[in-house]
Amino acid sequence: MKFSALLVAGGIISVFFVLVALVSLIWTPFSVEDLVIANRLRPPDSVHLLGTDHFGRDMLSMLMVGSQTSISVAVIAVGIGMALGVPLGLAAAANRGSSYDELIMRGNDLVFAFPSLVIAILITAVFGPSAVNAILAIGIFNIPVFARVTRGGALSQWTLDYVLAARVAGKGKLRISFEHVLPNIANLLIVQGTIQFSLGILAEAGLSYVGLGAQPPTPSWGRMLADAQTFIYGTPGLAVLPGLAIVATVLGFNLLGDGLRDWLDPRIQRSAG
Repeated sequence: MKFSALLVAGGIISVFFVLVALVSLIWTPFSVEDLVIANRLRPPDSVHLLGTDHFGRDMLSMLMVGSQTSISVAVIAVGIGMALGVPLGLAAAANRGSSYDELIMRGNDLVFAFPSLVIAILITAVFGPSAVNAILAIGIFNIPVFARVTRGGALSQWTLDYVLAARVAGKGKLRISFEHVLPNIANLLIVQGTIQFSLGILAEAGLSYVGLGAQPPTPSWGRMLADAQTFIYGTPGLAVLPGLAIVATVLGFNLLGDGLRDWLDPRIQRSAG
């Protein structure tokens, strides 16, 4: 089975940023907590490869730790969405047309009415801005996404003969959902997970940009963009570098999602063959 160019390109970009985030856990060229005002706004040189920001912090180190913040927030938020949304979607599909199905889907519609930014504002109004609250906001918004995708995929599986055979064998709806239906829609959930992951990175950057995400001194690409506004004309690199990091990461995971969709879809494989 051949890998598409989209899958290879997306995989390379995604793995690169994940590795950068992992490396930043144990090493960065400089500490992101050290403020050296004498070195503020230095252009790139042999010491600071990407220059320094308005507090004299090394931009390369800031970008590395910022990737850790963005990726960790997206991973946990998508995990929350999958952990809660997938069982809800399976339950709704197993009880199609019932009041339980209607309750789940109308609850999804209610959450969809509030974008992650609005949910974050509501949460931070009570608990204050932080990366944890950004995770909660993005995770809550992901729940109905995975519930809808799971329900749609599971409904098509419940019409197939193998499910009827499982029911004849005496298996209940819960057991059929997790033993038979879920494995057969796993490829759909994997693709949706990569897409939501890229959207989670974008959402985290947006929340941090407006001050609702990671708080100083924790670096975040969105916070770096917000801090660079004042220096956009004199030192445009302060905004360009985190902006490029966000674009490249989101692009990488979107390409990965598209490539996985093509690779895991048997209909596309047959047409390609």
